[in-house]
Amino acid sequence: MPRPANPLVRESLLDAGLTLFHARGFNAVGIKEITDTAGVPKGSFYSYYSSKNAFAAAVIDRFWTGIVRDHGPILTDSSTPPAHRLVAFFEALTRDNAKRGFALGCLLGNLALELSDDNGEARLRLAAIMEQWSDLIAACLAQAGSADDVVATTETTDLAAMIIESWEGAVMRGRVDQSRAPYDRFLTVSLPRLLNAVGVSV
Repeated sequence: MPRPANPLVRESLLDAGLTLFHARGFNAVGIKEITDTAGVPKGSFYSYYSSKNAFAAAVIDRFWTGIVRDHGPILTDSSTPPAHRLVAFFEALTRDNAKRGFALGCLLGNLALELSDDNGEARLRLAAIMEQWSDLIAACLAQAGSADDVVATTETTDLAAMIIESWEGAVMRGRVDQSRAPYDRFLTVSLPRLLNAVGVSV
């Protein structure tokens, strides 16, 4: 009779995977390194995940869940104007990256550059998470509805995608330079211009 899953082992594996994938990428990390870092036998990996791709999908979920938990409430804070929420949200993500010296980039963006059709499960999960992120930004934009702060409903999805794409570009450049400067350009130049283009003032 198979041994029941141990949630502590699963958590240790996910923590190890998140740390290793973020620091070194998906392709450079093997299962043995993941289990060694987690402090569990290599054979136990397959008691929890059918493949490395399935594991990567779970790590992506873990990373995104942390973002939503820690910073999602910023985007839904009705006491703050929507444009200001967006700035505060990306400022919070900037602080997260600052703690790592701007050297690791965004796990989602990093994996987007690595995963291929051969990594189907992980790639599809990443695409779904990016869609969820876009939906969160679009929902915030849709609340910008005062006379001087209006976004047409049909524009919010495209604008949200453009904001995320601009952010990921800034994070990538920040990782190359290990510098805050690209983040500051996003916050003070790119984001305000994207918002102003559709009538939203920061």
